[in-house]
Amino acid sequence: MPRRIDYRIQGLDCSEEVTILRREVGGKPGVIDLEFDVLNARMSVEFDADALSASEIVAAVDATGMKATPWERRLEGEEEPFWIRHGRLIMTAVSGMLLLAAFLTHWVMHGNLLDAFAGGHDAEHSFPLPVYLIYLGSVACGAWYVIPKALLAARRLRPDMNFLMVVAVVGAIIIGELFEAATVAFLFALSLLLEHWSVERARNAIGALLDLSPPTARYLCPDHGTIHEKPVEDVPLGAIVHVRPGEKIPLDGEVVKGISSVNQAPITGESMPVSKQLGDEVYAGTINQDGALEFRTTRAANDTTLARIIHMVESAQSRRAHSQQWVDRFSAYYTPAMMILAVSLAVLLPLLTMASWSEGVYRALVILVIACPCALVISTPVSIVSALTASARNGVLIKGGIFLETAGRIKVLALDKTGTLTQGKTQVQQIVPLSGHSERELLERAAALEAASEHPLARAILQKARELGVEVIPAEHYQAIRGKGGEGSIGGRQFWIGSHRMMHEKGQETPEIHAKAEELEDAGHTVVAIGNDTHICGLISIADSLRENVSQIIKDIKKAGVRWVIMLTGDNQGTAKAIAMEAGIDEYRCELLPEDKVEAIGHLVREYKEVAMVGDGVNDAPAMASATFGIAMGAMGTDAALETADVALMSDDLSKLPWLIRHSRRTLRNIQQNIIFALGLKLVFIVLTLFGLASLWMAIAADTGATLLVVFNSLRLLNRANSN
Repeated sequence: MPRRIDYRIQGLDCSEEVTILRREVGGKPGVIDLEFDVLNARMSVEFDADALSASEIVAAVDATGMKATPWERRLEGEEEPFWIRHGRLIMTAVSGMLLLAAFLTHWVMHGNLLDAFAGGHDAEHSFPLPVYLIYLGSVACGAWYVIPKALLAARRLRPDMNFLMVVAVVGAIIIGELFEAATVAFLFALSLLLEHWSVERARNAIGALLDLSPPTARYLCPDHGTIHEKPVEDVPLGAIVHVRPGEKIPLDGEVVKGISSVNQAPITGESMPVSKQLGDEVYAGTINQDGALEFRTTRAANDTTLARIIHMVESAQSRRAHSQQWVDRFSAYYTPAMMILAVSLAVLLPLLTMASWSEGVYRALVILVIACPCALVISTPVSIVSALTASARNGVLIKGGIFLETAGRIKVLALDKTGTLTQGKTQVQQIVPLSGHSERELLERAAALEAASEHPLARAILQKARELGVEVIPAEHYQAIRGKGGEGSIGGRQFWIGSHRMMHEKGQETPEIHAKAEELEDAGHTVVAIGNDTHICGLISIADSLRENVSQIIKDIKKAGVRWVIMLTGDNQGTAKAIAMEAGIDEYRCELLPEDKVEAIGHLVREYKEVAMVGDGVNDAPAMASATFGIAMGAMGTDAALETADVALMSDDLSKLPWLIRHSRRTLRNIQQNIIFALGLKLVFIVLTLFGLASLWMAIAADTGATLLVVFNSLRLLNRANSN
């Protein structure tokens, strides 16, 4: 019987550990699937409970030197045991102090700084016993967390960077290079500590998102009529929550009393506060500014928009970027190749030159040390995690590293019109009754047919009906006609409502009606026709205005590297042309049904390869799925948008699009810098080693320095959370 268990893995900090766990746990009979979230040190195992037990999974993890415990999200204020939090730091610090103590003791006992620094290399004396023991203590502390993984790699005949380091340290001890052995152990432990710290820094950045939501909420108890303050997890759905000015909103809900402005920047990245009043939605983690609010909760604490954002940012780690996959594939060949080079150097150097066997072994050990792929392994994941976190802070939710990379390669950007390029706040501009019908009669029938629709055009008609005091009685037996309109019964008679195309298909369009419809369309209006089984009752023209600064944003998108911007719309030729010209769009395609948009995207993908589709995440879901990746606009609070899109813009701010493209390209450059620097440094030291110009401590110092620079270069992306 299939079963899934999540574990917290102590010691899971990078893809190296993921590889080890996949090999040891994934190879067990009965394991169906393994998923990893390095950011939260979580492993999810799906397995056949009849073939494998949970205790066997834990034992397999323990055999790697890591520890597995059942997953539980830590409560506020809850901490891991002291040794788990600080053990790595303590052992590294002790290793460094013992290294310094041994060096100073050697210096004092011999009175020769150069001898102490050489640590016996080419020296004519042996180590004093106290110095020998202190150096061994430094090695033991530095290699404390490495030895179990190295032994596992040796047993499995799969050399990794832990194995390389242990071989280098043991080899240095055997040939009497205790100072360099201890230096290698200490600096490698320091580089692993840096790796652990960088991942912890990224974890804390995600934790900061979690901290946006307050842990408690004040709500009205319906039984007693009094205000209670309880953990947000205990607040029931439908409860009335009170929020004072300056407080964070604890849960998602709908305002039932009060007027205020709310800072939604923590969720959407919007710079300006948003006005909230009766009926408006509020979101957990946003900040109530200048007025008291009461709202009715609509989502549980674990299902708020903020909670879903955090979950998706965390799960994005499992969608590995192409660069991560490349590094993993490269490392699989790189480590064995370096071992072959080291062994060849140790054997051939004494045979082909006048060098001693000791010198050959020493240079081989230097090769092993500089071959350590620590900086290379960490070069991509920290960049990806930092970039994803910065995006979430800026109201851009990216579902994984693979999509983050793809955004920087976009050649064509396709946009839906309504609600994407335009504000989506459509208004009725003109009512044109025909065939003896009145304006009110026409509006009554249109509102009846659109009563259950959420389409922006329907909302405009219903809003106009409310403004004129028209009673809306929903049509009976209403049936939507995909991409065209709908039909229903009003007062026992069948009526239809739809686009100019539908009007033409009904065969009821006269030359006069056609001319009037074209006149309205040429003015940039969308025409909605209402008719019955014999004639057209009238036309309603509806218009929507472009979003602010759209033309400048389109220019910014092109400056960011997009070659072609195209608008796909179901609207008529006149409206599409007017909008495209005003926005500065390169090309438009109009009167498209949903399946036509899918076909158009498919053609663009075949021609340009890298194509993004921007829509509302619901109506445009098929087209977004057909594109290289889909981008949902205004996704905050919209389940379908959050689930279907590869990238979700939490607000309606189109300026996030050029920011996303630039951010993706910054991330790609950052990763390339890291990889080139890590590999370039290794190449330089390999050449120096072949000519006898590099030492063990120089090699490990260079590798640690490379790790340090790669980490800090990657973490710079955390600070790129400003859209302009």
